[in-house]
Amino acid sequence: MIDDERERALDDVIAEIGKKIRLLRQANGLSLQQLADRSGVSAASIHKIERNTMVPTITVLMKLARSLDRSVSYLVDEEDGHASPVVLVRAQDREPLSASREGVVMENLAGPAGRFTISGAMVTVAAGFDSGKSPIAHPGEDLVYVLRGTLEFEIDDTYRLRQGDALHLPTDHPHRWRNPTAQPAKAIWISLRTT
Repeated sequence: MIDDERERALDDVIAEIGKKIRLLRQANGLSLQQLADRSGVSAASIHKIERNTMVPTITVLMKLARSLDRSVSYLVDEEDGHASPVVLVRAQDREPLSASREGVVMENLAGPAGRFTISGAMVTVAAGFDSGKSPIAHPGEDLVYVLRGTLEFEIDDTYRLRQGDALHLPTDHPHRWRNPTAQPAKAIWISLRTT
């Protein structure tokens, strides 16, 4: 009986690894191929790990964790079943997140990716920086609230956001964003990622 419980607990931890990797990859706006290029792990293997059809080796876990700016222990952490259902992130305890674009600094505002489907970050975009030449698209939604400066989004039209403005968009529509000014922009960026 105890062995069965331990086996189920182990299966749960293994199942969470794929989910955590997928959520971290999506929160960073990375495609399977982009994460493969960063980590040296094939896109096919990452896909299988995310879908829980393959159990990664420790070497693969180390490569993926490093490329997602996390520790291996984060990916395999067994959460206490009696822990509080809420996560408090104090201002001084915000973890830096790996930004996939130069000129972007991100601080985590949300709980662990394995437990939650919404991610949130305090994002600073340097003057003149953008999401890249090509539009991006992925499943989910983004809600962006500008705290300071200006951000511009191109979706079906061009939307210029200034301090106090918010934009809510389905991210499966091709879109781009940029800071068109000579000053940094700061925003709260909340993302819901779906498979």
